[in-house]
Amino acid sequence: RRFWGWLNAVFNKVDHERIRAVGPDRAASEWLLRCGALVRYQGSQKWQRDYNGLPTGPLGKYRIEAIDATDSCIMYRGFDYLDGLEHVTEIKLQKCMYVQDECLQRLSDTKNLQKSLLQLKIISCGNVTDKGIIALHKLTNLEYLYLSDLPGIRNKESTVQTLQQALPNLELELDLE
Repeated sequence: RRFWGWLNAVFNKVDHERIRAVGPDRAASEWLLRCGALVRYQGSQKWQRDYNGLPTGPLGKYRIEAIDATDSCIMYRGFDYLDGLEHVTEIKLQKCMYVQDECLQRLSDTKNLQKSLLQLKIISCGNVTDKGIIALHKLTNLEYLYLSDLPGIRNKESTVQTLQQALPNLELELDLE
């Protein structure tokens, strides 16, 4: 178990030199796929699953539009890869055992995501609490937020109220017990 935690930490280590060399979208694609997530590029309906099948082309040709991190090992230390992404409109975090409040805070603090992110789904991420959900208030263009199976959320009513006050246009869908 300790070995896998170490390996996942290695997968999440940010290589700033790589980001400069291949651009933010390609570097983020490599990180996400290495961690088991999927990406979808602008103008495509197909999800990119295969690290070895990553498309090549001129710098900036493939821009990440959507991220599906279901069952992936993404963790806080890799979130620097998100900084340069300017076209991400949707993110799904499902069964991400390393995603915690600090990750959601980092997501919310990412300037480009504050502008571009429209849809966010957080499902079965056991380390997410009310604090992490409230931290999403900086995602001012967020139109849709789906929260499901989050046992760390203890004050559902006040958390929802705080978020809706900060983001009055947000459609919030809950499946929380």
